[in-house]
Amino acid sequence: MADYRNPAHAEAVVTLLDAYACDPAGGGTPLAPEVRAALPGALAARPQAFSVLAYDGGQPVGLVNCIEGFSTFACKPLVNVHDVVVLASHRGRRVAQRMLGRVEAEARSRGACKLTLEVLSGNASALRAYEREGFAGFQLDPAFGSAMFLQKKL
Repeated sequence: MADYRNPAHAEAVVTLLDAYACDPAGGGTPLAPEVRAALPGALAARPQAFSVLAYDGGQPVGLVNCIEGFSTFACKPLVNVHDVVVLASHRGRRVAQRMLGRVEAEARSRGACKLTLEVLSGNASALRAYEREGFAGFQLDPAFGSAMFLQKKL
């Protein structure tokens, strides 16, 4: 688990998230300087946030940011996998799968009833990786269709 107050971990979180933000799958725009500066402290201030880092030797190559939420239907916590980052140089090596295994273990230790995540429909390789790890589309009643992820920026 990342320790947001550890300078090396904080830098790894910011650097990896920025790499993801610059990738077309992450929007293609780098993080704003104020976000880079404030992110580790903001995450450290939220006990419901946790991150998993992956290293190749001493080089950070992967990151999963998670935020604990709450399922009212189950009356238990849930964990949303908010960001999954693997540097291009390390894709195809099951880095994401190993990090998701750590996320699942942490979620279970928190008593979570499920993991959730969002993935862009055009990101076929990520979708396949998540499906291999047991993630599937969400629906309650097929007559109402599958869940959709929506946003409203403020």
